[in-house]
Amino acid sequence: MTRLSTRFWIDAYRRRLALRDIPAFVTAHGDDTAGAVLVKLATLDGQARAFTRGFDLMTGARQWTQLAAGPEAEVDAAIARQRGFDPDLWVIEVEDRQGRHLLDEDGLG
Repeated sequence: MTRLSTRFWIDAYRRRLALRDIPAFVTAHGDDTAGAVLVKLATLDGQARAFTRGFDLMTGARQWTQLAAGPEAEVDAAIARQRGFDPDLWVIEVEDRQGRHLLDEDGLG
């Protein structure tokens, strides 16, 4: 199976969010071809969550897991630590009061 470039996935994800009127911004531009992706969901009430994509070793499927949750400043600090480990990391910030990130929808694994 051919793997999509990270840039292509980012563009498609942002378009899917835009179709639902959910703002999303690239706050850190990683490697276009194979950079890892971190999605920050800010609920605009001072709280946030951060998600990373990994692999389920039992099935080989990609899955999203929560990296951090809580006050936005703490989530931002966790993201900064991750960026320190991986300078090729993409960070997408999604802003939605309802907490929608669409990562659990088909096609975003």
